[in-house]
Amino acid sequence: MRHKHDEHLHQRLIGEQDKVGVKRRLQTAFALNFFFTIIEFIGGAITNSMAILSDAVHDLGDTVAIGSALWFEKIAERERNDRYTYGYRRFSTLGALITSTILVVGSVLILYESIPRLLKPEEVMARGMMWMAVLGIVFNGIAAVRLRGGGASLNNRAVMLHLLEDVLGWVAVLVGSVIIHYTQRYWIDPLLSIGVAVFILSSVIINLKSILRVFLQTSPVGFDKAAMEKEILALENVLALHDTHVWSLDGNFNILSIHLVVPENLSPAGQSEVRAKADKIIKSYEIDHPTIALEFDGDDCVQCG
Repeated sequence: MRHKHDEHLHQRLIGEQDKVGVKRRLQTAFALNFFFTIIEFIGGAITNSMAILSDAVHDLGDTVAIGSALWFEKIAERERNDRYTYGYRRFSTLGALITSTILVVGSVLILYESIPRLLKPEEVMARGMMWMAVLGIVFNGIAAVRLRGGGASLNNRAVMLHLLEDVLGWVAVLVGSVIIHYTQRYWIDPLLSIGVAVFILSSVIINLKSILRVFLQTSPVGFDKAAMEKEILALENVLALHDTHVWSLDGNFNILSIHLVVPENLSPAGQSEVRAKADKIIKSYEIDHPTIALEFDGDDCVQCG
């Protein structure tokens, strides 16, 4: 148990040290994405490629999303106050929700524009598509690598998901442009757009599930409530427990409240010992902020619920 607790503290310390790096990585990703979006719009117009123009719209949404993510990460660092008693951590999750929503809207727009082109293909400049695809892989690849070590926040993961999908999309465009160049099968261009859009939608739905779990205050993924309660019940002077509530502020910072029933005649020193031991067990289960309420045997619980 001691080893598990120390490992948890070590992981949290690394997470706190990395917060500064998250902001710097997001700034780099924003600059790269903004610059390349401009190139995409120009390149898409020149090559008449629906795949490139669709990705330009997508990357424009990414740029807005990364900008909002950067802003929300900054807000999330603020200290708690009388209005936000738990602090501003959930703003980071709000940023992840906005980012994912933009990604969904962009994907639907890609489908809307690409399906007619699939039914009625138009000629595209395949060689130009190749060069744009290479640039896309380089720009988005660098940005994704920069965010890879950006911590475990949902906001950072949502933005990195954007960039990794862009890299995969550009790989598909590169392969497709080579095929178009040698076969003149122009329907491949809108087909690529549709494939990328479907892949993006399937990926973002998974991320949205994680985000919604935070907003709906479900238990953190992997949290073993039964095992934790069993350990606490094994403590001396803990007669029973109830009203265990566990939730997460941002998918990374977890909170728990619990009621413990102790003997009616337990001394103040004994109460402190129960709290200390229970607190140690709870924190070993990756809970950052536990609240432990003690009740005496025979008392009516007025705070149950």
